[in-house]
Amino acid sequence: MRRALLILILIVGATGGAFGRRAPEAFKELDRQLDLRNEYLDMRQSRIDSLALKHRGAPGNSSLLLELSEAFIGFDNDSALKYLTCGVDKTEGVEKMRFTWLRSSLLPLAGFFQKAEDDFQSIVPDSVPLHLLPSYYDSGRQLYSYLSAFFESYPGPKALYASKALEFQQKLLDVLPHDSAEYKYNLGEYYLLTGSDVRAKVLLQEILDTPAGEKFSARAAHHLAIISRNEGDNDSYAYYLARSAIADLKSATREVASLQELGGEVHASGDISRAHRYLAVAVENAVECGAPLRMIESSKSLPIIERAHNAHIKSWRRNTYWIMACMAVLLLGLGATLFLLHREMKRMSALQNKLKAANYAKEIYISRFLELCSIYMDKLNQFCKISTRKIAAGQTDELFRMVKSGKFVEEQSKEFYDVFDNAFLHIYPGFVDEVNTLLLPESKIELKEGEKMNTDLRILAFMRLGIDESAKIAQVLNYSLNTIYAYRNRLKARAINRETFEADVMKIDSNA
Repeated sequence: MRRALLILILIVGATGGAFGRRAPEAFKELDRQLDLRNEYLDMRQSRIDSLALKHRGAPGNSSLLLELSEAFIGFDNDSALKYLTCGVDKTEGVEKMRFTWLRSSLLPLAGFFQKAEDDFQSIVPDSVPLHLLPSYYDSGRQLYSYLSAFFESYPGPKALYASKALEFQQKLLDVLPHDSAEYKYNLGEYYLLTGSDVRAKVLLQEILDTPAGEKFSARAAHHLAIISRNEGDNDSYAYYLARSAIADLKSATREVASLQELGGEVHASGDISRAHRYLAVAVENAVECGAPLRMIESSKSLPIIERAHNAHIKSWRRNTYWIMACMAVLLLGLGATLFLLHREMKRMSALQNKLKAANYAKEIYISRFLELCSIYMDKLNQFCKISTRKIAAGQTDELFRMVKSGKFVEEQSKEFYDVFDNAFLHIYPGFVDEVNTLLLPESKIELKEGEKMNTDLRILAFMRLGIDESAKIAQVLNYSLNTIYAYRNRLKARAINRETFEADVMKIDSNA
């Protein structure tokens, strides 16, 4: 009957919506258990392999054959049916009946509905020993629950088989010990099927919370999920489905529906990735268990899985496009940064070159300055020697005439001009041309043959070197102050822009 209810729930469909606090925590635990799924399956397979080894050593042992058959139920139904059929063929009497009703309870999952019912009805209930009645009634309950689920779209047969399943459950309750976990579970399921949700909830919760009810915890949790759904508690509904799925995983049970149902519920809530995982495992379980009826039920999840898969692909593509766009922006940013860095490096290189040029000019200044100092010291020594000889020889009048004539100063000035012109033009090689660009076409400075600079240019050169005061210029060039004023005024008169002429001269670069 439990399985019939599962199928009913799957057909109706799960409700969407946001979950509360309990369900998300249960999902995390379920995800962790799914990671361990293969370990649980390997453990169960190991136990089955051990039983199979014992069976090969004692093929006539019916108890061992029964134990091996039951070990396969819910794990590999094809193998379970194979060993149960072997038991039917190789045993007689009560043992044969027992293998028969157990096989009948599984045959609907393989699609053999009529044979399942015929085989089960071939057993005379009065011939079943009292100690085996619980197994017989439980098989009948399970058989008719499967048949009721199969005829979901046919109300008449469905109701008939559902009533038979409920009848066998009532008989099962009559023969079970009232203090057993199996009794409490079946009584809780009976209350649920007959509409007594409150009473069912108390018993099923007790099963779920006690170690003695561990065998029935998966089914109890699923029934509690149904009750929560009936109450409209979406969070508890998903929570109990997750607990049911966790119990199935730990017991390595493949013939289940909780995980599939939960996948639909999670998908409706918008958690596409998790839904895809749950539904994919549910379908894999159905295939590995070898239950065609479950495969049919699981196939209803394929469209959801496909939609989830497509949504996952779209999300992946969208994320890829975003990543590509971000990378493109980063590349553009990197390109812009490299461009700015390259431009800054060029600017720094130009500044370094200017700094080198300035240092070079400074060295030239110092060198020429020392050269001029050396020359004047030498000339001063020569003049002192001449003066000493003239005075010692009594030629003071001749010395006076030589000094008064200014010939000596003129010679020294000419030598100073030559040294200054060479030094300045070495630092400012394009000075003459730059000055001419500031003058009117008809007023450009034209130098005589062999002449490097004239008085006009020397006055401007001193101004470019920062000696702006006319008095200082007159002193250095050995001219009167009025003469320097006159030269400067004539130069301004010849300029294209008289107001800024001297400031423009100051801007002439040493690299020009």
